[in-house]
Amino acid sequence: MYVITDKCVSCGSCADACPNEAIVEGADHYEINTDLCVECGTCQGECPNDAIEEE
Repeated sequence: MYVITDKCVSCGSCADACPNEAIVEGADHYEINTDLCVECGTCQGECPNDAIEEE
């Protein structure tokens, strides 16, 4: 499972890259909807701040 950490600056790169639209803007930063995420890792590769980690 992937999680978006506090390093996120809400640039939207991960959300734009997600093939399942599983990433949405949250109160403080983007969040991953685990019901839609298929753990492909695309978002992690697109994040310029290394804010997405595998749990």
